[in-house]
Amino acid sequence: MTDSDQALAPAKPARSDESLKSLTKVSRVLDCFDTAHRSLTLAEICAKTGYPRSTTHRLLTAMREVGFIEQERERDAYRLGLRLFELGNTVLANLELNREGRVIVDALHRLTSRAVHLAVFDGHRAVVIQRTEAEPMLSNTMVENSPVHCTSVGKAILAHQPEEIIVRVIEAGLERFTETTFTEPDAFRAELDLTRQRGYAIDNGEHQPGLRCIGAPIRNQSGAVFAGISISSPAWQLPMAEVDELNKVVIYHANLISQRLGYVR
Repeated sequence: MTDSDQALAPAKPARSDESLKSLTKVSRVLDCFDTAHRSLTLAEICAKTGYPRSTTHRLLTAMREVGFIEQERERDAYRLGLRLFELGNTVLANLELNREGRVIVDALHRLTSRAVHLAVFDGHRAVVIQRTEAEPMLSNTMVENSPVHCTSVGKAILAHQPEEIIVRVIEAGLERFTETTFTEPDAFRAELDLTRQRGYAIDNGEHQPGLRCIGAPIRNQSGAVFAGISISSPAWQLPMAEVDELNKVVIYHANLISQRLGYVR
């Protein structure tokens, strides 16, 4: 083929674009599952993704072959596969925040006798990678997604994000979980401003009724906030009168993790 023939030849679709579309579809299917929806039928996944039944079935078949999805044949339902758990454990093992934060999470728990959550921001939600329950003392690394607009650890992180990320979170919708959830953009922005000024966030039953939490931001080596740590307790066990003292403890432990990650104030 001559140079002129090559110039006239129709351009082939970029393989990378097709790959990206396929990965996006796989991601949307995986996002259908959470702790409240551990098992879903084909019809339910179609409804959540908006994909045609044939496309969804083809995706699920391919994902099942690589272990991302398992099928409960007796119920014609699907659930996340153990392969994802294996990959998640590898991610956690390689995550510096997870390694450096473990000792400090336990120390904060022992000092306050409160439940502790360590979370990293994925651009949309706060992904809890470590948590220590108050009663009984129990540390684990079960990955769990939390909304950023109504949790203390989420607001502590989001308050220090660029404007475009805050806009994206607001435009995605400030879902109401309780009567105290911030759902109006202006009120929510004012809450973020207050969080930024005082250096910590408070969740007054905004995600779970009757639960009060205090969260503080964690910075990476370059000083960017990418994670957060929080303590939580029933509101009657954590009165507002104690917040003024406990926030200093949470901020101190958040700063310890930042320092371990190379951040220098």
